[in-house]
Amino acid sequence: MHWIWKKYADTSLIARVTIALVAGVAVGLLGSQETVGWLAPLGELLLKLLTFLIVPIVLFTLMVGVNQSREGSVGRIGRKVFLYYLASSALAIIVGLAVASLFNPGSGMTLDDSASFSVPDNPGLVSVLLNIVPGNILEAFTELNMLGIIFTALVFGIALLKLRESGTERQAALGERLYEVFEALNEITLKVMGGVLHYVPIGVFAIVADTVSRQGMGTLLSLGDMVLVLYLALGVQLLLYCGAMRLFGVRLRAFFREARTPMATSFATQSSSGTLPLTINAADRLGVPKTIYGFSLPLGATLNMDGAAIRIAISAVFAANVIGAPLDFMSMVQIVLIGTLVSVGTAGVPGAGIIMIATVFAQVGLPIETVALLTAIDALVGMGCTALNVTGDLVGTSIIARSEGDKLAETPPGATCGAES
Repeated sequence: MHWIWKKYADTSLIARVTIALVAGVAVGLLGSQETVGWLAPLGELLLKLLTFLIVPIVLFTLMVGVNQSREGSVGRIGRKVFLYYLASSALAIIVGLAVASLFNPGSGMTLDDSASFSVPDNPGLVSVLLNIVPGNILEAFTELNMLGIIFTALVFGIALLKLRESGTERQAALGERLYEVFEALNEITLKVMGGVLHYVPIGVFAIVADTVSRQGMGTLLSLGDMVLVLYLALGVQLLLYCGAMRLFGVRLRAFFREARTPMATSFATQSSSGTLPLTINAADRLGVPKTIYGFSLPLGATLNMDGAAIRIAISAVFAANVIGAPLDFMSMVQIVLIGTLVSVGTAGVPGAGIIMIATVFAQVGLPIETVALLTAIDALVGMGCTALNVTGDLVGTSIIARSEGDKLAETPPGATCGAES
Protein backbone atom coordinates (compact mmCIF):
# COMPACT_ATOMS: atom_id res chain seq x y z
CA MET A 1 0.00 0.00 0.00
CA HIS A 2 2.89 2.33 0.80
CA TRP A 3 4.32 2.24 -2.73
CA ILE A 4 0.85 2.90 -4.21
CA TRP A 5 0.43 6.00 -2.07
CA LYS A 6 3.99 7.14 -2.87
CA LYS A 7 3.35 6.73 -6.61
CA TYR A 8 0.06 8.66 -6.27
CA ALA A 9 1.64 11.46 -4.22
CA ASP A 10 4.63 11.77 -6.57
CA THR A 11 2.42 12.14 -9.65
CA SER A 12 1.79 15.80 -10.52
CA LEU A 13 -1.51 17.19 -9.26
CA ILE A 14 -2.70 18.26 -12.71
CA ALA A 15 -2.04 14.76 -14.09
CA ARG A 16 -4.13 13.26 -11.27
CA VAL A 17 -6.95 15.77 -11.77
CA THR A 18 -6.94 15.24 -15.56
CA ILE A 19 -7.15 11.46 -15.17
CA ALA A 20 -9.95 11.95 -12.61
CA LEU A 21 -11.91 14.16 -15.05
CA VAL A 22 -11.62 11.69 -17.93
CA ALA A 23 -12.42 8.69 -15.72
CA GLY A 24 -15.37 10.53 -14.20
CA VAL A 25 -16.89 11.29 -17.61
CA ALA A 26 -16.41 7.67 -18.73
CA VAL A 27 -17.96 6.20 -15.58
CA GLY A 28 -20.83 8.71 -15.72
CA LEU A 29 -21.68 7.87 -19.33
CA LEU A 30 -21.39 4.09 -18.89
CA GLY A 31 -23.18 3.88 -15.54
CA SER A 32 -26.64 4.90 -14.41
CA GLN A 33 -27.61 7.22 -11.56
CA GLU A 34 -28.38 4.14 -9.45
CA THR A 35 -24.94 2.56 -9.99
CA VAL A 36 -22.93 5.81 -9.75
CA GLY A 37 -24.94 7.63 -7.09
CA TRP A 38 -22.93 6.13 -4.22
CA LEU A 39 -19.96 8.27 -5.32
CA ALA A 40 -21.82 11.53 -4.51
CA PRO A 41 -20.69 11.66 -0.83
CA LEU A 42 -17.04 11.51 -1.94
CA GLY A 43 -17.61 14.61 -4.06
CA GLU A 44 -19.49 16.33 -1.26
CA LEU A 45 -16.53 15.68 1.05
CA LEU A 46 -14.22 17.56 -1.35
CA LEU A 47 -16.54 20.57 -1.37
CA LYS A 48 -16.69 20.50 2.44
CA LEU A 49 -12.89 20.30 2.75
CA LEU A 50 -12.36 23.22 0.39
CA THR A 51 -15.10 25.27 2.07
CA PHE A 52 -13.52 24.43 5.43
CA LEU A 53 -10.35 26.24 4.30
CA ILE A 54 -11.97 29.39 2.92
CA VAL A 55 -12.28 31.43 6.14
CA PRO A 56 -8.74 30.85 7.51
CA ILE A 57 -7.03 31.17 4.14
CA VAL A 58 -8.81 34.44 3.22
CA LEU A 59 -8.50 35.94 6.72
CA PHE A 60 -4.84 35.12 7.37
CA THR A 61 -3.59 35.60 3.79
CA LEU A 62 -5.17 39.04 3.51
CA MET A 63 -4.04 40.20 6.97
CA VAL A 64 -0.47 39.06 6.29
CA GLY A 65 -0.62 40.51 2.77
CA VAL A 66 -1.72 43.95 4.01
CA ASN A 67 1.20 43.96 6.45
CA GLN A 68 3.64 43.11 3.66
CA SER A 69 2.34 45.82 1.33
CA ARG A 70 4.13 48.96 0.31
CA GLU A 71 2.93 52.28 1.71
CA GLY A 72 -0.20 53.50 -0.11
CA SER A 73 -0.42 50.41 -2.32
CA VAL A 74 -3.59 48.89 -0.78
CA GLY A 75 -5.91 51.62 -2.10
CA ARG A 76 -4.23 51.70 -5.51
CA ILE A 77 -4.47 47.91 -5.90
CA GLY A 78 -8.12 48.00 -4.79
CA ARG A 79 -8.99 50.52 -7.51
CA LYS A 80 -7.22 48.44 -10.16
CA VAL A 81 -9.04 45.28 -9.06
CA PHE A 82 -12.49 46.91 -9.22
CA LEU A 83 -11.82 48.51 -12.61
CA TYR A 84 -10.52 45.25 -14.06
CA TYR A 85 -13.50 43.24 -12.83
CA LEU A 86 -16.02 45.75 -14.22
CA ALA A 87 -14.22 45.96 -17.58
CA SER A 88 -13.78 42.18 -17.95
CA SER A 89 -17.45 41.52 -17.08
CA ALA A 90 -18.61 44.06 -19.69
CA LEU A 91 -16.22 42.58 -22.27
CA ALA A 92 -17.48 39.05 -21.51
CA ILE A 93 -21.09 40.09 -22.18
CA ILE A 94 -20.06 41.74 -25.47
CA VAL A 95 -18.22 38.56 -26.49
CA GLY A 96 -21.26 36.44 -25.58
CA LEU A 97 -23.63 38.65 -27.60
CA ALA A 98 -21.29 38.70 -30.62
CA VAL A 99 -20.79 34.92 -30.73
CA ALA A 100 -24.47 34.17 -30.05
CA SER A 101 -25.62 36.66 -32.73
CA LEU A 102 -23.32 34.93 -35.21
CA PHE A 103 -24.66 31.41 -34.56
CA ASN A 104 -28.22 32.19 -33.33
CA PRO A 105 -28.85 29.36 -30.82
CA GLY A 106 -32.53 28.59 -30.26
CA SER A 107 -33.65 29.38 -33.80
CA GLY A 108 -36.51 27.09 -34.81
CA MET A 109 -37.37 26.07 -31.23
CA THR A 110 -40.76 26.87 -29.72
CA LEU A 111 -41.56 27.89 -26.16
CA ASP A 112 -43.48 25.45 -24.00
CA ASP A 113 -46.21 27.58 -22.36
CA SER A 114 -46.45 25.15 -19.46
CA ALA A 115 -42.77 25.61 -18.58
CA SER A 116 -42.24 27.50 -15.34
CA PHE A 117 -39.46 28.16 -12.90
CA SER A 118 -39.40 29.80 -9.48
CA VAL A 119 -36.81 32.58 -9.57
CA PRO A 120 -35.33 33.75 -6.24
CA ASP A 121 -35.60 37.47 -5.44
CA ASN A 122 -32.75 39.70 -6.59
CA PRO A 123 -31.34 41.35 -3.44
CA GLY A 124 -30.12 44.35 -5.44
CA LEU A 125 -26.81 46.20 -5.51
CA VAL A 126 -27.54 48.35 -2.42
CA SER A 127 -28.23 45.27 -0.28
CA VAL A 128 -25.01 43.63 -1.45
CA LEU A 129 -22.98 46.77 -0.68
CA LEU A 130 -24.50 47.03 2.82
CA ASN A 131 -23.69 43.36 3.33
CA ILE A 132 -19.97 44.21 3.02
CA VAL A 133 -20.04 45.40 6.66
CA PRO A 134 -21.10 42.40 8.79
CA GLY A 135 -23.35 43.12 11.76
CA ASN A 136 -21.58 40.27 13.53
CA ILE A 137 -18.07 39.05 12.73
CA LEU A 138 -18.81 35.45 13.70
CA GLU A 139 -21.96 35.52 11.56
CA ALA A 140 -19.89 36.64 8.54
CA PHE A 141 -17.60 33.64 9.08
CA THR A 142 -20.33 31.05 9.70
CA GLU A 143 -22.41 32.22 6.70
CA LEU A 144 -19.31 32.48 4.47
CA ASN A 145 -20.13 36.11 3.66
CA MET A 146 -17.04 36.62 1.49
CA LEU A 147 -17.38 40.40 1.31
CA GLY A 148 -17.79 40.54 5.08
CA ILE A 149 -14.72 38.34 5.62
CA ILE A 150 -12.65 40.53 3.26
CA PHE A 151 -13.83 43.67 5.09
CA THR A 152 -12.92 42.16 8.48
CA ALA A 153 -9.48 41.05 7.28
CA LEU A 154 -8.74 44.45 5.73
CA VAL A 155 -9.86 46.45 8.79
CA PHE A 156 -7.89 44.35 11.28
CA GLY A 157 -4.97 43.97 8.88
CA ILE A 158 -4.65 47.75 8.47
CA ALA A 159 -5.07 48.22 12.25
CA LEU A 160 -2.27 45.71 12.85
CA LEU A 161 -0.06 47.55 10.34
CA LYS A 162 -0.70 50.85 12.18
CA LEU A 163 0.10 49.14 15.49
CA ARG A 164 3.43 47.85 14.16
CA GLU A 165 4.30 51.31 12.83
CA SER A 166 3.29 53.00 16.09
CA GLY A 167 5.71 55.49 17.61
CA THR A 168 5.28 53.79 20.98
CA GLU A 169 7.88 51.05 21.45
CA ARG A 170 5.52 48.85 23.50
CA GLN A 171 2.72 49.00 20.89
CA ALA A 172 5.18 48.34 18.06
CA ALA A 173 6.52 45.28 19.91
CA LEU A 174 2.98 43.98 20.52
CA GLY A 175 2.18 44.51 16.84
CA GLU A 176 5.26 42.55 15.74
CA ARG A 177 4.42 39.63 18.03
CA LEU A 178 0.82 39.58 16.83
CA TYR A 179 1.96 39.72 13.20
CA GLU A 180 4.20 36.70 13.79
CA VAL A 181 1.19 34.81 15.19
CA PHE A 182 -0.91 35.54 12.08
CA GLU A 183 2.02 34.67 9.84
CA ALA A 184 2.34 31.31 11.62
CA LEU A 185 -1.42 30.70 11.33
CA ASN A 186 -1.16 31.45 7.60
CA GLU A 187 1.65 28.88 7.21
CA ILE A 188 -0.35 26.28 9.17
CA THR A 189 -3.35 26.87 6.87
CA LEU A 190 -1.12 26.29 3.84
CA LYS A 191 0.12 23.02 5.38
CA VAL A 192 -3.47 21.86 5.85
CA MET A 193 -4.19 22.81 2.24
CA GLY A 194 -1.29 20.64 1.12
CA GLY A 195 -3.03 17.63 2.64
CA VAL A 196 -6.41 18.54 1.13
CA LEU A 197 -4.84 18.82 -2.34
CA HIS A 198 -4.08 15.10 -2.26
CA TYR A 199 -7.82 14.38 -2.00
CA VAL A 200 -8.81 16.73 -4.85
CA PRO A 201 -8.54 14.13 -7.70
CA ILE A 202 -10.74 11.65 -5.80
CA GLY A 203 -13.40 14.27 -5.18
CA VAL A 204 -13.26 15.53 -8.77
CA PHE A 205 -13.76 11.99 -10.10
CA ALA A 206 -16.80 11.48 -7.86
CA ILE A 207 -18.42 14.83 -8.74
CA VAL A 208 -17.94 14.44 -12.50
CA ALA A 209 -19.18 10.84 -12.56
CA ASP A 210 -22.29 11.74 -10.54
CA THR A 211 -23.03 14.87 -12.61
CA VAL A 212 -22.63 13.15 -15.99
CA SER A 213 -24.76 10.17 -14.92
CA ARG A 214 -27.58 12.56 -13.88
CA GLN A 215 -27.41 14.79 -16.97
CA GLY A 216 -26.85 12.08 -19.57
CA MET A 217 -26.46 12.57 -23.32
CA GLY A 218 -30.16 13.23 -23.93
CA THR A 219 -30.07 16.63 -22.25
CA LEU A 220 -26.89 17.62 -24.08
CA LEU A 221 -28.31 16.69 -27.49
CA SER A 222 -31.64 18.44 -26.94
CA LEU A 223 -30.01 21.83 -26.31
CA GLY A 224 -26.69 21.05 -27.95
CA ASP A 225 -26.49 24.21 -30.05
CA MET A 226 -26.85 26.40 -26.96
CA VAL A 227 -24.10 24.48 -25.13
CA LEU A 228 -21.74 24.56 -28.14
CA VAL A 229 -22.19 28.29 -28.72
CA LEU A 230 -21.60 29.01 -25.04
CA TYR A 231 -18.36 27.00 -24.94
CA LEU A 232 -17.22 28.69 -28.16
CA ALA A 233 -17.77 32.10 -26.51
CA LEU A 234 -15.86 30.92 -23.42
CA GLY A 235 -12.99 29.96 -25.75
CA VAL A 236 -13.01 33.41 -27.37
CA GLN A 237 -12.87 35.08 -23.94
CA LEU A 238 -9.95 32.81 -23.00
CA LEU A 239 -8.08 33.94 -26.13
CA LEU A 240 -8.69 37.57 -25.14
CA TYR A 241 -7.24 36.76 -21.72
CA CYS A 242 -4.13 35.38 -23.42
CA GLY A 243 -3.78 38.55 -25.50
CA ALA A 244 -4.10 40.76 -22.41
CA MET A 245 -1.54 38.69 -20.49
CA ARG A 246 0.93 38.84 -23.38
CA LEU A 247 0.45 42.61 -23.46
CA PHE A 248 1.41 42.89 -19.78
CA GLY A 249 4.29 40.44 -20.02
CA VAL A 250 2.69 37.47 -18.25
CA ARG A 251 4.23 34.24 -19.57
CA LEU A 252 1.36 32.08 -20.80
CA ARG A 253 3.10 28.74 -20.31
CA ALA A 254 3.92 29.51 -16.67
CA PHE A 255 0.42 30.89 -16.09
CA PHE A 256 -1.47 27.86 -17.43
CA ARG A 257 0.92 25.45 -15.71
CA GLU A 258 -0.30 26.80 -12.38
CA ALA A 259 -3.85 27.77 -13.38
CA ARG A 260 -4.90 24.42 -14.85
CA THR A 261 -5.51 22.73 -11.49
CA PRO A 262 -8.00 25.35 -10.16
CA MET A 263 -9.51 25.52 -13.68
CA ALA A 264 -10.12 21.76 -13.79
CA THR A 265 -11.37 21.62 -10.18
CA SER A 266 -13.78 24.54 -10.64
CA PHE A 267 -15.04 22.87 -13.84
CA ALA A 268 -15.93 19.78 -11.84
CA THR A 269 -17.22 21.43 -8.66
CA GLN A 270 -19.00 24.43 -10.30
CA SER A 271 -17.91 26.56 -7.35
CA SER A 272 -15.65 29.63 -7.61
CA SER A 273 -15.65 30.12 -3.83
CA GLY A 274 -15.06 26.43 -3.16
CA THR A 275 -12.04 26.44 -5.48
CA LEU A 276 -10.59 29.57 -3.83
CA PRO A 277 -7.91 27.71 -1.79
CA LEU A 278 -6.57 26.16 -5.01
CA THR A 279 -6.71 29.50 -6.85
CA ILE A 280 -4.75 31.17 -4.06
CA ASN A 281 -2.22 28.34 -4.17
CA ALA A 282 -1.81 28.87 -7.94
CA ALA A 283 -1.30 32.64 -7.53
CA ASP A 284 1.30 32.00 -4.82
CA ARG A 285 3.18 29.57 -7.07
CA LEU A 286 3.07 32.15 -9.88
CA GLY A 287 4.91 34.58 -7.64
CA VAL A 288 2.05 37.06 -7.14
CA PRO A 289 2.50 38.98 -3.85
CA LYS A 290 0.09 38.18 -0.99
CA THR A 291 -0.97 41.81 -0.83
CA ILE A 292 -2.47 41.47 -4.33
CA TYR A 293 -3.90 37.95 -4.49
CA GLY A 294 -5.08 38.06 -0.87
CA PHE A 295 -7.51 40.81 -1.91
CA SER A 296 -8.23 40.22 -5.61
CA LEU A 297 -8.99 36.48 -5.52
CA PRO A 298 -11.50 36.38 -2.61
CA LEU A 299 -13.21 39.45 -4.10
CA GLY A 300 -13.17 37.91 -7.59
CA ALA A 301 -14.71 34.66 -6.31
CA THR A 302 -17.65 36.78 -5.16
CA LEU A 303 -17.94 39.58 -7.73
CA ASN A 304 -16.05 38.69 -10.92
CA MET A 305 -18.21 36.38 -13.06
CA ASP A 306 -17.02 36.51 -16.67
CA GLY A 307 -18.39 33.04 -17.40
CA ALA A 308 -21.74 33.97 -15.89
CA ALA A 309 -21.73 37.21 -17.92
CA ILE A 310 -21.27 35.24 -21.14
CA ARG A 311 -24.07 32.93 -20.02
CA ILE A 312 -26.38 35.94 -19.56
CA ALA A 313 -25.65 37.21 -23.07
CA ILE A 314 -26.07 33.88 -24.84
CA SER A 315 -29.19 33.03 -22.82
CA ALA A 316 -30.73 36.36 -23.88
CA VAL A 317 -30.06 35.72 -27.58
CA PHE A 318 -31.34 32.15 -27.18
CA ALA A 319 -34.58 33.33 -25.53
CA ALA A 320 -35.13 36.02 -28.17
CA ASN A 321 -34.69 33.47 -30.96
CA VAL A 322 -37.06 30.99 -29.28
CA ILE A 323 -39.88 33.57 -29.30
CA GLY A 324 -38.95 34.71 -32.82
CA ALA A 325 -37.95 38.27 -31.86
CA PRO A 326 -34.17 38.71 -32.38
CA LEU A 327 -32.52 41.39 -30.24
CA ASP A 328 -31.95 44.84 -31.74
CA PHE A 329 -28.87 46.99 -31.07
CA MET A 330 -30.41 48.98 -28.19
CA SER A 331 -31.52 45.77 -26.46
CA MET A 332 -27.93 44.50 -26.68
CA VAL A 333 -26.61 47.74 -25.17
CA GLN A 334 -29.12 47.33 -22.35
CA ILE A 335 -27.96 43.77 -21.74
CA VAL A 336 -24.32 44.89 -21.53
CA LEU A 337 -25.11 47.64 -18.99
CA ILE A 338 -27.65 45.72 -16.90
CA GLY A 339 -25.74 42.44 -17.03
CA THR A 340 -22.53 44.07 -15.76
CA LEU A 341 -24.35 45.61 -12.77
CA VAL A 342 -26.45 42.50 -12.09
CA SER A 343 -23.33 40.33 -11.91
CA VAL A 344 -22.30 42.43 -8.88
CA GLY A 345 -25.82 42.82 -7.46
CA THR A 346 -26.36 39.06 -7.13
CA ALA A 347 -22.93 38.22 -5.74
CA GLY A 348 -22.81 35.36 -3.26
CA VAL A 349 -26.51 34.51 -3.60
CA PRO A 350 -27.65 30.85 -4.04
CA GLY A 351 -28.91 30.37 -7.59
CA ALA A 352 -27.06 33.54 -8.67
CA GLY A 353 -26.87 32.42 -12.32
CA ILE A 354 -30.65 32.04 -12.57
CA ILE A 355 -31.21 35.37 -10.78
CA MET A 356 -28.88 37.14 -13.23
CA ILE A 357 -30.59 35.71 -16.29
CA ALA A 358 -34.11 36.34 -14.96
CA THR A 359 -33.27 39.93 -13.97
CA VAL A 360 -31.85 40.77 -17.39
CA PHE A 361 -34.77 39.07 -19.14
CA ALA A 362 -37.23 41.17 -17.14
CA GLN A 363 -35.41 44.38 -18.04
CA VAL A 364 -35.29 43.76 -21.80
CA GLY A 365 -38.73 42.18 -22.09
CA LEU A 366 -37.78 38.53 -22.66
CA PRO A 367 -40.06 35.75 -21.32
CA ILE A 368 -39.03 34.39 -17.91
CA GLU A 369 -40.47 31.01 -19.00
CA THR A 370 -37.40 30.40 -21.16
CA VAL A 371 -35.34 30.17 -17.96
CA ALA A 372 -37.03 26.80 -17.35
CA LEU A 373 -35.60 25.52 -20.64
CA LEU A 374 -32.11 26.63 -19.66
CA THR A 375 -32.21 24.86 -16.28
CA ALA A 376 -32.07 21.53 -18.14
CA ILE A 377 -28.45 22.24 -19.09
CA ASP A 378 -27.57 24.13 -15.92
CA ALA A 379 -24.83 21.72 -14.80
CA LEU A 380 -23.24 21.41 -18.25
CA VAL A 381 -23.22 25.17 -18.71
CA GLY A 382 -22.22 25.88 -15.11
CA MET A 383 -19.05 23.80 -15.41
CA GLY A 384 -17.54 25.86 -18.23
CA CYS A 385 -18.74 29.19 -16.84
CA THR A 386 -17.27 28.56 -13.38
CA ALA A 387 -13.94 27.50 -14.88
CA LEU A 388 -13.81 30.79 -16.82
CA ASN A 389 -14.80 32.75 -13.69
CA VAL A 390 -11.80 31.32 -11.83
CA THR A 391 -9.48 31.80 -14.82
CA GLY A 392 -10.56 35.43 -15.11
CA ASP A 393 -9.76 36.00 -11.43
CA LEU A 394 -6.24 34.62 -11.88
CA VAL A 395 -5.72 36.56 -15.14
CA GLY A 396 -6.71 39.83 -13.48
CA THR A 397 -4.52 39.09 -10.46
CA SER A 398 -1.51 38.37 -12.68
CA ILE A 399 -2.06 41.47 -14.82
CA ILE A 400 -2.41 43.71 -11.74
CA ALA A 401 0.77 42.19 -10.27
CA ARG A 402 2.65 43.01 -13.49
CA SER A 403 1.21 46.54 -13.53
CA GLU A 404 2.66 46.97 -10.03
CA GLY A 405 6.08 46.01 -11.35
CA ASP A 406 6.17 42.52 -9.82
CA LYS A 407 8.08 39.83 -11.67
CA LEU A 408 6.11 36.58 -11.82
CA ALA A 409 7.74 33.16 -11.48
CA GLU A 410 8.77 31.41 -14.69
CA THR A 411 9.53 28.08 -13.04
CA PRO A 412 7.55 26.43 -10.25
CA PRO A 413 8.88 27.02 -6.74
CA GLY A 414 10.44 24.11 -4.92
CA ALA A 415 7.48 23.38 -2.66
CA THR A 416 4.39 25.42 -2.00
CA CYS A 417 1.49 23.90 -0.12
CA GLY A 418 2.89 20.49 -0.86
CA ALA A 419 1.47 20.32 -4.39
CA GLU A 420 3.43 20.22 -7.57
CA SER A 421 2.10 20.68 -11.05
